[in-house]
Amino acid sequence: MADIMTPALGESVTEATVARWTKKAGDAVRKDEILVELETDKVSLEVAAPSDGVLSEILAGEGDTVEPGTVLGKMSEGGAAAAPAKAEDAPKAEAPKAEAAPEPKAEAPKPAAQPEVMTSKPAAPSAQRIATENSLDLSKVGGSGKDGRVTKGDAIAALEARANAPAPAAAPAAPRELHEREERVRMTRLRQTIARRLKEAQNNAAMLTTFNEVDMSAVMALRTEYKDVFEKRHGVRLGFMSFFVKACIAALKQVPDVNAEIDGQDIIYKNHYDIGVAVGTEKGLVVPVIRDADDMSLAGVEKAIGAMGKKARDGQLALDDLQGGTFTISNGGVYGSLMSTPILNAPQSGILGMHKIQERPMVVKGQVVVRPMMYLALSYDHRVVDGQGAVTFLVKVKDAIEDPQRLLLDL
Repeated sequence: MADIMTPALGESVTEATVARWTKKAGDAVRKDEILVELETDKVSLEVAAPSDGVLSEILAGEGDTVEPGTVLGKMSEGGAAAAPAKAEDAPKAEAPKAEAAPEPKAEAPKPAAQPEVMTSKPAAPSAQRIATENSLDLSKVGGSGKDGRVTKGDAIAALEARANAPAPAAAPAAPRELHEREERVRMTRLRQTIARRLKEAQNNAAMLTTFNEVDMSAVMALRTEYKDVFEKRHGVRLGFMSFFVKACIAALKQVPDVNAEIDGQDIIYKNHYDIGVAVGTEKGLVVPVIRDADDMSLAGVEKAIGAMGKKARDGQLALDDLQGGTFTISNGGVYGSLMSTPILNAPQSGILGMHKIQERPMVVKGQVVVRPMMYLALSYDHRVVDGQGAVTFLVKVKDAIEDPQRLLLDL
């Protein structure tokens, strides 16, 4: 027998939740086949089978909290799950011989049933004709003629009464079951952590947001002109995010307070530029970090963003991919957001919010022209960053995007 153990969960992570078993007890498994998925407050982990064999026992069920080294289950190595017996392999039981049933005695034929004759009130021929043409039951019509005879007038009055009768009230709709109106679902550990960290950021930081807008014409023209040759040369598409990453790094070098963080009574100034890029996944928002982005070209940044985005969507991010960022960029514009106030990714002191590109009339050199504009939002920790520094940072980003040559000339 071999134990299936909870692996090391990473720095500062002490427990995980069993999210899903991919096999049931008694199932045959192969070496390195995924057996169980674990969720921590940062990433999801997969635990694979250590060898070929049979999953013999599950000790930690779905939803259980486990620590590193906890035994999740047991498996027998080298075995194989017993295949269910086929129906044709089972011994055939000899069917019991049926005893001859005694011949039934002949019974005398029953007389044929006579058709039931329905009686009705006497009616005049004209009343009979009206009843036939309108499917009217004369037996329920009171006759006013001699000896209770139903007259033509009685038939017409019955038709009028039927037409004027109120429609039967509809049966009241059955009340909807509670589960159709509400559903209670326990938050995943990742969602719990997101909720806790966002609230902590609001409670701990003196958070403030400043806004500006940027004309995207120059970057869009540059991208249109070079996107095909760029993709052919570097094997990756040229997007807008790489321009904003490089513009933010240039601004961070000009305003280092935005790249700093508070630790107790000290301010730690970061001399490296590890940029977090927020990525939305089915399980929630994660922020993988592009390390030493200042040393990368536009192509290098695009490749790094693409690789991290794929890992995030596939649930393959490691703890190291999410730790140590110095500044964060969040692009709500991909979802259609026109303007927002992003929340700090603590303990960082700044986060840039990008938004939807929308054509708007702008005054340029005294002329009203239509330009593709984007609102930018910088949320910052006012304990570290003064208002002047925040506005200066955002203006530097705006200048770099509106005149991309500045990035090449390090201006």
